[in-house]
Amino acid sequence: MTQSLKIDRDKTAVVIMDFQQRIIANNASDPENVVKQASAALQGARNAGIPVIYVVHRGGALTDYAPDVELHEGVPPAEGEMVITKTRPGPFSTTNLDVALRELGRDTIVIMGVSTSGCVLSCTRWAVDVNYKFVVVSDACSDGDTEVHRVLTEKVYPRFGTVVNAQEFLNAI
Repeated sequence: MTQSLKIDRDKTAVVIMDFQQRIIANNASDPENVVKQASAALQGARNAGIPVIYVVHRGGALTDYAPDVELHEGVPPAEGEMVITKTRPGPFSTTNLDVALRELGRDTIVIMGVSTSGCVLSCTRWAVDVNYKFVVVSDACSDGDTEVHRVLTEKVYPRFGTVVNAQEFLNAI
């Protein structure tokens, strides 16, 4: 999985998806670790001046009135960071994420999310289709099925983008 990586801070944004309490509780195989790794990667990105965009899911059982749909307390947005609401699994189809990234002049997205087979897969496929480069931070993603996570991060995502762990991402910035 280890790939050599150099991040262009002026062309990269971090997209963190669905780090909401209920989604993590129901879809992360190791909730504590995925939050820890995402938190470290987020802090490094912020310190490097890389913009962070949060995408949260609302719809179906995830209404604004349910207390466990809030972002996990371990990965709160910093003041001024964009929080985009989506109503479908992927972060592009029902949001202004593409517009936001292009307005920021970004052509590369660093992806973190729960779940690997849901929002992360949707994000990678759409990103490639609209000409973004992507980096998946594998240990800042999780899935309820560890084998599905492994296959996606080791076999599928590397065909189209780059896959690294949080420490490798931090080393690259």
